[in-house]
Amino acid sequence: MTADLKAFNLDFFNLKGKVAIVTGGNTGLGQGYAVALATAGADVYVVTYDTDWEETRKLVEATGQKVTFKQADLTDRSHIKGIVEDCLATYGHIDVLVNNAGTIRRNPLLDYKQEDWDAVMEINLNAVYFLSQEVAKVMVEQKSGKIINIASMLSFQGGKFVPPYTASKHAVAGITKAFANELAEHNVQINAIAPGYVATANTAPIRADEQRNKEILSRIPAGRWADPSDLMGTVVFLSSQASDYINGHILAIDGGWLAR
Repeated sequence: MTADLKAFNLDFFNLKGKVAIVTGGNTGLGQGYAVALATAGADVYVVTYDTDWEETRKLVEATGQKVTFKQADLTDRSHIKGIVEDCLATYGHIDVLVNNAGTIRRNPLLDYKQEDWDAVMEINLNAVYFLSQEVAKVMVEQKSGKIINIASMLSFQGGKFVPPYTASKHAVAGITKAFANELAEHNVQINAIAPGYVATANTAPIRADEQRNKEILSRIPAGRWADPSDLMGTVVFLSSQASDYINGHILAIDGGWLAR
């Protein structure tokens, strides 16, 4: 066994002393990511559009880690700069960015409105790009960092009734690879998590549709929708030293959906 292999231990997954920004971290998957990162030892900076964050505060503080909340509009470029500046003023550094905030609007293609297209692309793609760009400047200067984007099964497939969501999630996969190509030499890793069908507020209308829900479950080898907790280990892994040689990868957590 080489010296390098002997050096490996579970501290590779330890995030003590790290600071993580999580957008949309007050509910659903974002809340799960924030709690997971705090449980692994990171202090958390949660960005939300509203102020309904007390539940997340209690969950994070129960881990013994610090949490700060920032109300911001990710479609406003000045707010994006403000997020980075405020996080640095609060914690002094940024080690992890989880671009979780997103939206979806469903309508048949022929009826889809331009304002809905613009709204989805603005938060799902433009906000991811511009916030990542600002945080990357900090990470390049400190010569370390992890950016984790949230892709989707619709980063690989077309879907129905959600053309801008599909377009944005394909694009998220693309910019994940583009950022990785340019930032790898600075010891910054950029990867994406592609969740399968997860039981969150965004998917409530689909789960309420008995026929659609049945179709989805029949395609998932695991036979169930994912719970946000099913994604928590993955975000810790991609934020930790254990993933230092993973870059530009889209990691599907889908219960076997893509295998079908």
